[in-house]
Amino acid sequence: MNGVAAGVVAFVALERLAEVWHARRNTRVLLEEGGIEVGRGHYPFMVALHTAWLLAILLTVPSEVGVSVPLLIVFAILQGLRLWVLVSLGRYWTTRVITVPGAPLVQRGPYRFLRHPNYVVVAAEIAVLPLAFRAWAVAALFSALNAGLLTWRISREDRALAPRRRVSQTIP
Repeated sequence: MNGVAAGVVAFVALERLAEVWHARRNTRVLLEEGGIEVGRGHYPFMVALHTAWLLAILLTVPSEVGVSVPLLIVFAILQGLRLWVLVSLGRYWTTRVITVPGAPLVQRGPYRFLRHPNYVVVAAEIAVLPLAFRAWAVAALFSALNAGLLTWRISREDRALAPRRRVSQTIP
């Protein structure tokens, strides 16, 4: 096992656990306010994919493999973008697809430029982190699996959010 990879994976795992805690709190509040969860069936697959991705990095990166510092810097930048998404969505950020009927869509932060910036960041993370440790196969496999899962999730999310896109008022 590569010590640097293990340290980075531990950091990412702790970051994800903190995000899940935050997301659960937001999910509970949104559901109490009349929010509706869409596409619940995909969620266990999403959790399994992210868990397996981190484990694959741990299990496949040999101890003697060097680290690409430029790619670790790119990964760090992606963490900043991830935080920007989280802060921009505020109380609407969850790891599940929750929509609150009639609520305006967030149009601030990266949502001014992209419809799904969080998924762009996640797709980049899934490729970049293993590549930083020369784990090309892990990057390719999990990028392909993530693309399939995100295609399914985004189609459900877009369908669920369509009525809210018609709401004339948006959150600045």
